[in-house]
Amino acid sequence: MAIGSKNLQSADLDKIEDSVLVEELKKAREELFNLRFQSATGQLESHGRLRAVKRDIARIYTIIRERELGIRAVPTAAAAKPATKAKKAESTDAAATEEA
Repeated sequence: MAIGSKNLQSADLDKIEDSVLVEELKKAREELFNLRFQSATGQLESHGRLRAVKRDIARIYTIIRERELGIRAVPTAAAAKPATKAKKAESTDAAATEEA
């Protein structure tokens, strides 16, 4: 997942587990530190990148806090498995219908 990009939306972050989310937060904070350092030394080429990374950090913090408060559901691997089984059952039913 790219930090500071349009690919990092709250809908995408909902699908990520807490441990991975914390790792992404670490990466984003490290990138922000590096960007600030580049800005201070006059080496920063894209000042818009600072803003994008700050917003990504805020999104990640928001998702983490909403999960703590119970506003957002924490993704679980067990919840994903029954959905795939249901899809397999539907595809099996569809195949049986086509054969008949």
